[in-house]
Amino acid sequence: MPTALKHEIELIGAPADAGAGVPGARLGPGALRGAGLAAALRALGWSMHDAGNLDGPTPSVQTVADGYRNLAQVTAWNRTVHDAVTRALDRGRLPLLLGGDHSLAIGSISAVARHCRASGQPLRVLWFDAHADCNSRRTSPSANLHGMPVACLCGVGPMELCGLGGRVPALVSSELRLIGVRSVDPGEAQLVQRLGLQVSGMDTLRTEGADAVMAHALKDLPANAHLHVSLDLDFLDPEVAPGTGTTVAGGASLEQARQCLQLIARCGRLGSLDVMELNPALDRDQRTTRHALDLIAALLGAGPARRASGDLGRT
Repeated sequence: MPTALKHEIELIGAPADAGAGVPGARLGPGALRGAGLAAALRALGWSMHDAGNLDGPTPSVQTVADGYRNLAQVTAWNRTVHDAVTRALDRGRLPLLLGGDHSLAIGSISAVARHCRASGQPLRVLWFDAHADCNSRRTSPSANLHGMPVACLCGVGPMELCGLGGRVPALVSSELRLIGVRSVDPGEAQLVQRLGLQVSGMDTLRTEGADAVMAHALKDLPANAHLHVSLDLDFLDPEVAPGTGTTVAGGASLEQARQCLQLIARCGRLGSLDVMELNPALDRDQRTTRHALDLIAALLGAGPARRASGDLGRT
């Protein structure tokens, strides 16, 4: 029977949006805490430690150099995130990173990858997103680094981000699955193909269903694997989650997203989690915040002692 890798959650707030084109994602951690995230997870049986919000550069005049916007700020935030996630993993906790824009996943996943190499654990990353986030400075129409974290983790990008975890690339393509993608820039699509990334687009989720998509995403998952979920809330349809900075029509319904995350919970291998791109300034009636809490509960709702023993993804 699979068991949870960690018995305690460490909440880590990263109030940063230097990697995004639209400000406001830095308000995401406060919105989730204010909506009762910690109390909800305790009610589900988790032991909680709230590490508070990380300190990083304050928003300043935006700069673009060498095809990257705000590279120095994004790098500083990612170093801080990397160190915070590393500390949580070293304490035996499940780090739950509250973003912030999705460029921060470079720091969190680099830390997870380094931890897995040191512990000898296989790693798999499930990336739920409307976008492939695999642009380079040559393919990005905006220079925004929240459109580049997958590329950076796969070794394409500025060395100060690609090398955060001590190895380039931080991930190999077989460790990563992209789910729900429906917006890819032309040059970005070529890079996705060159890197050999596995993508289950929104069309696949819609036609084949959550069971089939998640069975593929978790196929041959080793029993001792560390599973990292990086959830960009624009994975959801804008009618469900208007409070994100880069909405794309045709996204997942709340029920489709919930089914995907419940299937992950069943496999019992979750070791770390990012919840990214909540922008309360763009939300309507706290709809996106409430749905984010719903999805976190779906993923963690079984509690560390009550995980089901489903066989999905086991070898």
